[in-house]
Amino acid sequence: MNTVSCRSCSKALEHTFVDLGMSPLANSYLNRSQINQIEPFFPLHAYVCDSCFLVQLAAVAKPEAVFSDYAYFSSYSDSWLAHAKSYVNSVIERFGLCHKSRVIEIASNDGYLLQYFLERNVPVLGIEPAKNVAAAATERGIPTLVRFFGEELAQELTGEQKQADLLIGNNVLAHVPDLCGFVRGMKILLADDGVITMEFPHLMRLVEQNQFDTIYHEHFSYFSLNTVQLLFQRHGLKIFDVDELSTHGGSLRIYACHEANEHRPVGERIADLLCRENKSGFAKLEHYLSFGERVKKTKRSLLAFLTKAKDEGASIAGYGAPAKGNTLLNYCGIRSDFLDYTVDRSPHKQGFFLPGTHIPIHHPDKITETKPDYLLILPWNLKDEIMSQMSYIREWNGRFVVPIPEVKVL
Repeated sequence: MNTVSCRSCSKALEHTFVDLGMSPLANSYLNRSQINQIEPFFPLHAYVCDSCFLVQLAAVAKPEAVFSDYAYFSSYSDSWLAHAKSYVNSVIERFGLCHKSRVIEIASNDGYLLQYFLERNVPVLGIEPAKNVAAAATERGIPTLVRFFGEELAQELTGEQKQADLLIGNNVLAHVPDLCGFVRGMKILLADDGVITMEFPHLMRLVEQNQFDTIYHEHFSYFSLNTVQLLFQRHGLKIFDVDELSTHGGSLRIYACHEANEHRPVGERIADLLCRENKSGFAKLEHYLSFGERVKKTKRSLLAFLTKAKDEGASIAGYGAPAKGNTLLNYCGIRSDFLDYTVDRSPHKQGFFLPGTHIPIHHPDKITETKPDYLLILPWNLKDEIMSQMSYIREWNGRFVVPIPEVKVL
C-alpha cells in the first residue's frame, strides 16, 4: 500500500504522474575509481495529489546527500548570467532597493546573481548548503552562510536583525523536501514590507513540452501557479504578481509579500494565468494521468533515431552534462553504445563520468578532435546558445539533435 503523503497538504498520494523507473542521483558524477563500484539507484516515481494537484517525488535521499557537495555551478551559462543581471536591474528599480536595503538569496550557488547587487551597492547575504559551491561565492566577496534554509535559520537571522527586504529563491523551491517548513521560514525572515521572488519551472510548460527529463531526485516538487498559491496562502503569504519566463523550458517568477500587506494588491496577471491553467486541464486529475504515455512514446522515438544512426555507422557525442540529461539517458537506457562521450564547459565535471550510464565527460575541445556526425544537446533549454557556440560542426556536416519535446535533427 502506498504510504507517501503530499508534502503540501498531507493527503495520501495514490495517483502516478509518471514512473521513470530506477535512476541514480542526477548530480552524482563519478570519478574513474567509482565506475567499478556499486552505485545506488532510487525510484524516480512522480505522483500527483488529487486534492491540491502538487506533482511530487517521494524523498528517497536526504538533502545532505544531494546538496552538500554539488556539481552545478550557475556561472558557466552565459545566458543564465544575462538573465540574472536583467532581473537584478529590474527589481532594484521596481522596489527601490539601495545601500540601506538587505537582499538575501536562498540557495545562492556560486554568487552568480548576488554579484550584480554588489555592483549596485546593495548589501547581500547568500545561503548555500553546498560547501564547494559556497566557497566560489565567498571568493567573489559575497558573504555566504553554508546552511540549509528553514525555520531555525530564519529565526536565528531575525534575532540578529537580519530580515530581508528582498528574499530570493531561484530554482530552489522544487528542491525542498519540507515545503511547509521552508515557506514558514520565508515568512519569518521577510521584513514587514519585504518582497519574496521565486523562480521555478512551470508545470504547465513541463507537460505541454513533454519535459519529463526535468524530473529527478533533486527536484522533489513540480508547481503550477495554483499549487504554489495554495501553499503560500496556508502560511500567510500573498502572491501579488507573476512573470512567465523562457528559462528552463518555461518558468514562473512569483512575487509575494505578507498577507496583511495592503500596499501590494494582487495584479491581473495572477487571475489570467490561473484561468489559463484551468482551461488547460490543471484542475482535473485526468489531465495529469495522461502524461506517462507521452513519455514512453518519446523514449521509443529517441531510441529509434539513435539505433538507425548507429546502424548507418554514424558517430554521436553529447553536449552538456546537466541533471536533466542524466534522467533522459538513464530512463532511455542510453549508454556509450549510443553516445561516445559528452562534453561540458564546467571544469568541475570534466574528467568525470555520468551517473548510471558512465559516459565520460570531456572538455568541449574533444568535439573538434573527433568530429562527430551528430551532437545530442542534453541541456535543450540552452540549445540556441549551444548551437551558436558549436556552429563549427557544420564544417564537417555535423548536425545537432534536440531530444525534447520531440526528437529533432537541426
